[in-house]
This record gives sequence, C-alpha cells and structure tokens, in this order.
Amino acid sequence: MLELYQRIALRRDLPEHRLKAGDVAMLVDCVPHPTGGEDGYVLEIFNALGESIDVVIVPMSDVKALQSDEVMTVRSLSQTGSL
Repeated sequence: MLELYQRIALRRDLPEHRLKAGDVAMLVDCVPHPTGGEDGYVLEIFNALGESIDVVIVPMSDVKALQSDEVMTVRSLSQTGSL
C-alpha cells in the first residue's frame, strides 16, 4: 500500500477529469469500496504552480509510486478547458 501524502502517478487516462496517464497527484486518503470492490485512493491534483485544482477518487490499481528514474513534465489544460 502507498503512503498518505506522497506524490503518485496515474497509470491510466481519466478523460472525465482531463487527466492523463503519468500525471502526478498527491495521495490524500484511502477509501473502502462501498460494495466490496477494489478500494480506492483520494487524490488531490495540483497545477504547475502548486495550486489545488481538483480532487478525484480512483481505484488503487490506477496509481503507482514515482520512481527515481522518472522525470516530471508539464502540459496545458487549455486544450480541454480549465478545471
């Protein structure tokens, strides 16, 4: 299990939130699935300036820990509108 308040990366696109695989988020809580399915993580999404722009809940399998051989990148949300 991942630690609370660590940065993680998404494993898949979340088009309903305009997020893409590889986007970085902060893991802020763990939540049980209400009907016994896969438990989830609550993620806070920040823009490049560190401002909070969204909070999403995803299954645990949709995130991964960041690795030391990975680099972060920046992309614009303006192509899909602002959050």
